[in-house]
Amino acid sequence: MKALIIGAAGFVGGYLIRELNAAGWEVHATCLPCESISGDCTVHTLDILRKDDITPLLDETAPDVVYHLAAQSSVAVSWKKPQLTAEINVIGTINVLEALREAKKQDTRILLIGSGEEYGYIREGSCPLGESEPLNPGNIYAATKACQGMIGEIYARAYKMDIVMVRAFNHSGPAQSSIFVISDFCRQIAEIEKGMKEPVISVGNLSAKRDFTDVRDVVRAYRLLGEKGRKGTVYNVGRGRAVPIQFILDTALSFARLPIEVKQDPGRMRASDIPLIEPDVSRIAADTGWSAQITMEQTIEDTLNYWRNIE
Repeated sequence: MKALIIGAAGFVGGYLIRELNAAGWEVHATCLPCESISGDCTVHTLDILRKDDITPLLDETAPDVVYHLAAQSSVAVSWKKPQLTAEINVIGTINVLEALREAKKQDTRILLIGSGEEYGYIREGSCPLGESEPLNPGNIYAATKACQGMIGEIYARAYKMDIVMVRAFNHSGPAQSSIFVISDFCRQIAEIEKGMKEPVISVGNLSAKRDFTDVRDVVRAYRLLGEKGRKGTVYNVGRGRAVPIQFILDTALSFARLPIEVKQDPGRMRASDIPLIEPDVSRIAADTGWSAQITMEQTIEDTLNYWRNIE
């Protein structure tokens, strides 16, 4: 099997490269000119906002599966930069789909990586959320990802393209940016242990409940969907069990090597925060046999050790 990973310089890209390598795939991967990629792959420079550059790359690489990871993936950033978020997540996706269509590569499978945030303001009692649950996005990032998925479904029906839509819930692990909650808590704890800051950890809303999966489990799900997913189908990818952010904090603090005070920072509170998001992951389990294997405690400990080792 041959894969083209679009947007592989980010957090998930490196893990996906390693997962595909281990399964014997040939891997091509793209990044922006200002980025770099580590891993066993052939690297190509690509900006998905430049549509005319995509078709020649498809012709050159002739992938069996395209993994579309290129995105502005931070909810917090989407509030600050809504236009940039829409350009990358919507226009960029259309460019990729149009390039595949115009190149007459309808048999090339493409995974469009969306988000569990798309479900948004969910109906009371609707969790766990099945893929048929109506989407009601509660933030700019979620709205762009919902749009991406709907466009993917339209292209799959109208042009008979082999498109698989993924709604990935929160994932974390070593080397993730500290703009995300698990990595943020772990970075703060590591800096406190090193004497770089006072023994106080700043937090936002601790009552929101979210589903967290280790990134190493998530990329295994992506590989399996590339191999076994059903054409034109939407899949939730997550643990299937939401926990309060308070649990993440308490677990991270349990690994700390000294006492740490907790203070809420109003600047870390989101403009809109949805109380509970939890997926039904029975569809991906039935079609691929996938389930999350790495415990949340292991993810948090591994992430904390990553930050401890950063000089």
